[in-house]
Amino acid sequence: MWLDRLSSNSTPSGSPPPSNRSLSPAPRRSMHLNPETARRPSYTPRSSSLANVTRLNASTASLPGTPRLPPQGGSALRQELTPPVDFESPIDVLKSILGCTSETILKDGGGQPKESQGKPDIIVKAINFKGLSLHEYANRSGNEPNGADHADRRSRVQSVEEFEKEKDKFDDLHQSILACDDILKSVEISLTSFQKDLGTVSAEIETLQARSHALNTKLENRKVVEKLLGPAVEEISISPNVVMTIAEGPMNENWIKALQELENRAKFIESKFEDPSSIRAVTDIKPLLDNLVSKALERIRDYLVAQIKALRSPNMNAQVIQRQKFLPFKELFGFLARHHAQLAEEIGQAYINTMRWYYLHHFTRYRQALDKLSLSTSDKHDVLGADQGGLQPAMKQMRNSQDPMNLGRRMDILNGSSSSAISSYLAEEDSSTHHIEVPFRNFNLALIDNASMEYSFLTEFFQSISFHSVSRKFGEIFDPTFSLGQSLTRDLIDTTNDCFGLLLCVRLNQHQAFELQRRKVPVADGYINATNMLLWPKFQLSMDMHCESIRRLATGISNRSTTSTLSFGGGAPDTGKQSTAPHPLTQRFGQFLDGILAVSHDAGDDEPVLNSLLRLRNEFDSFLSKASKTVGGDARKRDRFLSNNYSLVLTIIADTEGKLAQEHKLHYEDLKKACRD
Repeated sequence: MWLDRLSSNSTPSGSPPPSNRSLSPAPRRSMHLNPETARRPSYTPRSSSLANVTRLNASTASLPGTPRLPPQGGSALRQELTPPVDFESPIDVLKSILGCTSETILKDGGGQPKESQGKPDIIVKAINFKGLSLHEYANRSGNEPNGADHADRRSRVQSVEEFEKEKDKFDDLHQSILACDDILKSVEISLTSFQKDLGTVSAEIETLQARSHALNTKLENRKVVEKLLGPAVEEISISPNVVMTIAEGPMNENWIKALQELENRAKFIESKFEDPSSIRAVTDIKPLLDNLVSKALERIRDYLVAQIKALRSPNMNAQVIQRQKFLPFKELFGFLARHHAQLAEEIGQAYINTMRWYYLHHFTRYRQALDKLSLSTSDKHDVLGADQGGLQPAMKQMRNSQDPMNLGRRMDILNGSSSSAISSYLAEEDSSTHHIEVPFRNFNLALIDNASMEYSFLTEFFQSISFHSVSRKFGEIFDPTFSLGQSLTRDLIDTTNDCFGLLLCVRLNQHQAFELQRRKVPVADGYINATNMLLWPKFQLSMDMHCESIRRLATGISNRSTTSTLSFGGGAPDTGKQSTAPHPLTQRFGQFLDGILAVSHDAGDDEPVLNSLLRLRNEFDSFLSKASKTVGGDARKRDRFLSNNYSLVLTIIADTEGKLAQEHKLHYEDLKKACRD
């Protein structure tokens, strides 16, 4: 059996001998082993026997290992099996081991070995040489007793049986090792690919670093250039956002800002470069800048024309359009005037024509509404010296209900809290009776308010033109409306003899003049002065009519045929029975004087009312002096009559304040004292 195993292992197969050469009869020579084999750890004799058994019983496939290269000059196995000269024959060694006799293994003529006639009882398949050569092991085995050799053989048989039992585990281990090898190969491939990719990425990073360095260098150079050229380029360049806003953007605050930036660029180029053609950048941008300015002028023209047309819409409030559509864009007209003066003048004239029509149209309608108010009449019969007895009863009753010599509550129009004029609708629906100062006040109050607002708008919107130009434009707008106001005033005062109404209109006109001064609107002074020129002469004429009526009354006293005008009942009483009570004219004169003084409490020393009152007072004093002579021949009775009349006048004007009122009080007090003395 051992010979079979030996022969099977020694047959030429081309495969290298096992790494453990403990079964070889030749001594070991480490110098014939390759480096890979030399680095492997040595196996114990038991491990070597198990390995040989596995080799006989398992698959012929072996675990992958490092290939063994034959040494120079031939096979390592062949050199290893060459015995030395003094080496014993292996057959002899086997005989000594197996204990064979002389009839054992012999060779026949064909070279084939013969089986021995005797066979041991126990065959040991794996012998543990314990690191000894065959010769040493044979000598040692011969010296050992047979019992120990038998026990050793039995332990070896048990080791083989244990290995057979655990053979499946070793097969599983072998398969696991093969699977690990496959995994490691895939890992090796992956790592190799990763290494290549990493090298590629590293190369790309180096490329990016180089490009980044180049870009940083360019950036630094551009920053240096931008620092030097940036301000100059910024001063002559216009951003695309500004161009798009001016060309296509809506008309709002952003559009105005873009327009201001455009004008700043145009001014800078014109002021900075005296000869723009000498600079290439300016030459390139100048046509574009001119085209953009032309586009801005076109859009400004269209916008202003559209708003002017809106003023002619029915029921449109001009002040609303001025505040919301014109004033927020007042820079537009200034830009238009600077870059196209002729177009600006045309648009300004279109605005003037539109507003002239607007104010004249609306104030004409307003005057028509005021004309529908019911006004009280005061003609030539409403004078102090009028004969009240000659009036018809119906006329006398109307006179008593509306006494033209009594001011009443008409002063409230000067001190009224309402600062707005009556609307056209309310004026048309009002059925009550008013005096001439009511329509005068409402019309002129509305006129002055609109004139103030229009002047304020003109000075703010047309701020690029001079004051004289603004005044001229204002006159072109309001001259027709002012003429309409003067026509209304003339119609109100032509047929009236109401001194209170005339003087109240004068005071209202003065208040409006003060309001215009407070608002700083000097352009309406001409209208105020023209109105005064209508009112004061008419007031003086009315006062002269009162004076003339008293003069006629005083002249008729001396003629007894006219004594009816002096009596209370219209008859001719007896002279001896004439009473010393105040004359009825005194009551009317006192009320009239009190009304004039109340309206003139703030009158100046140069007003026509002073001379008119002085003439009226003189006529009244002359009348009383003549009337006292009709009382009787007793001087004391005449003085009592005069004193009673003066006292009545003082009583009526006692609560009136003002410089002019104090002068008249002193005058009649002096006369009263003179009568008592």
